Amino acid sequence: MNLNDEWDRLDAETRKWLLNNPGCLILPCTMSTRISTEVDGEIDRDQHGQIVLSKEDQDFLRDKAQAAGSIHAPSTITK
Repeated sequence: MNLNDEWDRLDAETRKWLLNNPGCLILPCTMSTRISTEVDGEIDRDQHGQIVLSKEDQDFLRDKAQAAGSIHAPSTITK
């Protein structure tokens, strides 16, 4: 699964949760189950039924959250 490819298949509540939790590395079982029912194809889950997000998925969520205003990019301080 690639969140970038599956984003439009996710319902609004799932997308909102992901945007409000962009630092999550492993999705909780309930969220993993929800996503599994919303996307096409099989999704790799760990022994606890959780989805471990790839670096690409983490970057995608962080960028989406920044664009949505859920989080802000760290400011750089110049001297």
